[in-house]
Amino acid sequence: MTASDSAVTHKGGCHCGAVAFEVDAPTSITVHACNCSMCEKVGFVHLIVPAERFKLLTREDALATYTFNTGVAQHLFCKTCGVKSFYVPRSNPDGYSVNIRCLDQSTFNDIRVEPFDGQNWEDHAGHLAHLSQI
Repeated sequence: MTASDSAVTHKGGCHCGAVAFEVDAPTSITVHACNCSMCEKVGFVHLIVPAERFKLLTREDALATYTFNTGVAQHLFCKTCGVKSFYVPRSNPDGYSVNIRCLDQSTFNDIRVEPFDGQNWEDHAGHLAHLSQI
């Protein structure tokens, strides 16, 4: 994020409201539509932010965690409705990936969606590493 891209606070959460959070990000953003097996099945579109720009507003005990493969990614789901509105990604374990579909869209001016080849994750993950840096 550059000085001209001042951040605002965007509110988000799961379907039932048991999980709520805020993320500080510009109003004009680029997000990533991944084609890996997980993202394809849950419809996740990534906005990756540094951990310092994410704030969970509800208790952590409203979340369940799922891990697989290397166990680095912490997939977090609402225990009540099952929605995965954010998680700690393997590509950016020092940040969070927020599902843009779980954020209030009225606080954004422009959302650009770029494809990400998660089916060949090892070849492309390095392209995302900078997104969780301040």
